[in-house]
Amino acid sequence: MRQIEARTITEVVERLCVEANYVLGDDLVEALKGALEREESPSGRDVLSQLIDNARVSRGGQYPACQDTGFTIVFLEMGQGVQVIGGDLYQAINSGVASGYEKGYLRASIVKDPLKRVNTWNNTPAVIHTELGTGDRLKITVMAKGGGCENMSRSAMLTPAMGKQGVVNFVVDTVRRGAVNACPPILVGVGVGGTFDECALISKKALLRPVGSPHPDPATAGLEKELLEKINNLGIGPQGLGGRITALAVHVEKYPCHIASLPVAVNMECHSHRVKTATL
Repeated sequence: MRQIEARTITEVVERLCVEANYVLGDDLVEALKGALEREESPSGRDVLSQLIDNARVSRGGQYPACQDTGFTIVFLEMGQGVQVIGGDLYQAINSGVASGYEKGYLRASIVKDPLKRVNTWNNTPAVIHTELGTGDRLKITVMAKGGGCENMSRSAMLTPAMGKQGVVNFVVDTVRRGAVNACPPILVGVGVGGTFDECALISKKALLRPVGSPHPDPATAGLEKELLEKINNLGIGPQGLGGRITALAVHVEKYPCHIASLPVAVNMECHSHRVKTATL
């Protein structure tokens, strides 16, 4: 059994929260540069140029890439050979979020009660998803998820008879309705199958893949390509000002489902895609 101190987890989460908000991933920046090469709209090109420059300034000056520093989502992949000592795992994570957002001067965006609307002032609690596996490692992935793009996400329980076309129609319609408010160019995570809750979760996990990386299953990769083409043909463009590039990528994940169900979920992500990972 391999032991990991709770304080070590807190320190790592603190660092990941700050880095996620300051340093946009190389995969995202390269996707923005590729979009700039393909975009034909003058206003769209201007927006993309500003986004690329914003990423550079954020990384170089240690500033948040966006004023909305997000709801902290933490994905844990925990080997069964790991034992956390010296404290509670989830408390350690939330302590790391609190200290990261305070030390990094990141905006506190979480309210304790969704109806009373009183801020917790340190961006806690995080939403934590844990998967158990083999081995003795703990992989921690922090996603800072902005409110604007999250608000434009949707899920639906389609009937099986609606099939692939029903899924395509729902995804494209969701983007048509909400992309402007999600700060395009967006990333689109799509979950198909599972249950009402599992479908939404895998749509968010789809966003953890490197930007633009195709699904290993050829049929699913083909669906991603089809969806991206249809979305970019909407003409919404960067920041909704018109153009070819509404989405940088579409990532689809699937899960087995009930014979009577066809769940689908769309989790939109803004151009400030903030994800960082560490393995202990």
